[in-house]
Amino acid sequence: MVKKTIITMMLALVWMTGWAQTKTATVTGYSPALKDGTLVLAGTGTFGSVVDTVQAGRFAFTLPVEELTEGFLGFIGDGCPNYSMPLFLRPDVTVNLTGTDCFYPLWKVESPLPEQKTLDRLTEYCRDVITEILQMDLDHKPRAEREPVQTKYIKQQMDILPSLPVDAATIRVLLSISPIAKNTPDFPYMEQLKKLEKTIAARAPKGFEEALAEIHNNVYPPRLLQVGEEAEDAELFDMQGEKHHLFEAFGHGKYVLLDFWAIGCGPCMKSEPEMKVFYEKMKDKLEIVSINENRFAEWQKHEFSQRIVGKNWNNAMKDISSKYCDIAAIPYYVLISPDKRIVWKAVGYQPGDFMGLSESLNGPKQDNSSNLQFAIRKVETNAGGTIISFRYYAKKGYWFRIAKDSYLEANGKKYKLTAADGIKLDADNYAEVNAFTAKEEYIGEINYSDFTLTFEPFEAIPATFDFIEGDVQGAFVIRNISL
Repeated sequence: MVKKTIITMMLALVWMTGWAQTKTATVTGYSPALKDGTLVLAGTGTFGSVVDTVQAGRFAFTLPVEELTEGFLGFIGDGCPNYSMPLFLRPDVTVNLTGTDCFYPLWKVESPLPEQKTLDRLTEYCRDVITEILQMDLDHKPRAEREPVQTKYIKQQMDILPSLPVDAATIRVLLSISPIAKNTPDFPYMEQLKKLEKTIAARAPKGFEEALAEIHNNVYPPRLLQVGEEAEDAELFDMQGEKHHLFEAFGHGKYVLLDFWAIGCGPCMKSEPEMKVFYEKMKDKLEIVSINENRFAEWQKHEFSQRIVGKNWNNAMKDISSKYCDIAAIPYYVLISPDKRIVWKAVGYQPGDFMGLSESLNGPKQDNSSNLQFAIRKVETNAGGTIISFRYYAKKGYWFRIAKDSYLEANGKKYKLTAADGIKLDADNYAEVNAFTAKEEYIGEINYSDFTLTFEPFEAIPATFDFIEGDVQGAFVIRNISL
């Protein structure tokens, strides 16, 4: 009896200790314009969810925070713009928002945090242009009409930043502007941005090194490495904070696949079941380097980060992605050959991509990066023609088509398709042979289909050739096929 009581007390103590260590910030708000049932979305970092439902114009919620943290707030409901409002939070702090309309980014914010007060000053300075942006969103104005207003907003933020304290709020704003400038050809305020970056970096307190490095890489991006060029080494960090070099992944004649991803990227996470199967199948020939682009602490704590296969490293400063990625989109993949040459680059994920990549690496040399699900397994040439064996992977129930005007191109000449076996041309075809089945609903069952296409014989055997599925937009293309 005594033993049982002691154990019960110990369990209660453990529970209370865990509860006491859970720190939270509270957000409350009211606007008579909010309709009952409006959903309240909020979160910290890149994580968000529905946290409350508006009743009688009021809402309230708490978020777990361990330190000063950037959060965000949004609403889904009639009259609410599609906009994310930044909030700064700290343990045991209550932030209260009040307004008379649904333009919540312009509401009055009561907060004891100086970073929130910095944001409030910036919002007040840009009030007119923010109002215009919110109204254009509600009116569903086309992108072409919105872009000049967004550019005006960027300029106003840049104008007031030098007069504001250099804190988490001002660095956040500069961090949001810098990638837009990087990806906008002939950005009109680049010289002003360069001066601003230098000034803020000189005045910034400690603790913002990652963000400042990312801003610097956006303002002064390194030269983008092109397909065919030699890869460059770079520094990355593992979950324990230990430094690694990208070139550690090379060895024993292996290819290396760079997988740029971030927490909150749906396709990045949905690709994980297939990537695991792919890695087990190909780990003797290929190493995967998964490069996360979140802040180190955010990446380190998230449960998904523990499930990564291959090298699991972090690039919060985004200096590596600036070298390798043509666009700021994820997932982004870069295949590097064993001799450290960039073979191809690709963006996005579809079920079957990694299975198709395994076929291309086990078959003739080829670049199937325009559609990784589609690969060549074998090529035969003779006097009667060129016979190519293909395999196409897809989620069960998905159809694909091959056009009858497909052709091969080599040495500036086209070689027409003359026969097909195992497929109907210009018709819906379905992959019906099971490759693997994942428990995750999005992936489900991935199937494949094998078929052969015969083309006119080459006049002279080329070093490489291309397969092109007709001269239409979105056609399957496989380039640099080697015999």
